[in-house]
Amino acid sequence: MWPEYYAISFRNPRTGVLEGLDVELAAAFAGDLGVAVAYVESSFPRFIDDLLADRCDIGMFAIGATAARAAKVAFSQPYLRSGIYAVTSQASGQIGRWEDLDRAGNVVVVQKDTYMEGYARKAMTSARIVAVNRPQEREEEVQSGRADAFLTDYPYGQRMLAFQPWARLIVPDVPVQPTPYAYAVAPGDPAWLERVNAFVAHIKQDGRLESIAARYKLTPIVARD
Repeated sequence: MWPEYYAISFRNPRTGVLEGLDVELAAAFAGDLGVAVAYVESSFPRFIDDLLADRCDIGMFAIGATAARAAKVAFSQPYLRSGIYAVTSQASGQIGRWEDLDRAGNVVVVQKDTYMEGYARKAMTSARIVAVNRPQEREEEVQSGRADAFLTDYPYGQRMLAFQPWARLIVPDVPVQPTPYAYAVAPGDPAWLERVNAFVAHIKQDGRLESIAARYKLTPIVARD
């Protein structure tokens, strides 16, 4: 899990307690399996290495199931689906809508090795794209004025609105690159992947996914297929 993912797997800075959709679902999955859950902290740049090195058995933090990642790890059926959003400053007069992002002279920040980086480098031809390693670097660059906006997904966008009064969310008129979010496991173990998929199907059928997602205001991105 990645402990900075608001509403997904987030360590509350006030309490130090992990909370979010996948924190609760990880506990539920462990209960279904009859085992104790142990959290291994990872990140988007590191989780593939962690899985392949057997430092953890499953990645449960709303991982975008992209083709590049699917070439290295196995993904479950999706349980969430999010498009791309942008965060800019309330004080910015340059960016009022999605179409304003890709303008000459604009700097757009992305987190390295996320699907937002892949999208930006392909779709944005006029703005300068800057990739950073730490998620907080994206907001630091925008808040400081060194960048005009950063790209993110629905959960992290909600975090910005909840914690950063300077932030303004830019929502595209048409969803941009909706991406399925799934659980990731190391390849070569079809029985384990089948068990993970059975859990995903079960939480969709019995209402646990819907009810827990609603508590974290993630209902708009629940994958019901």
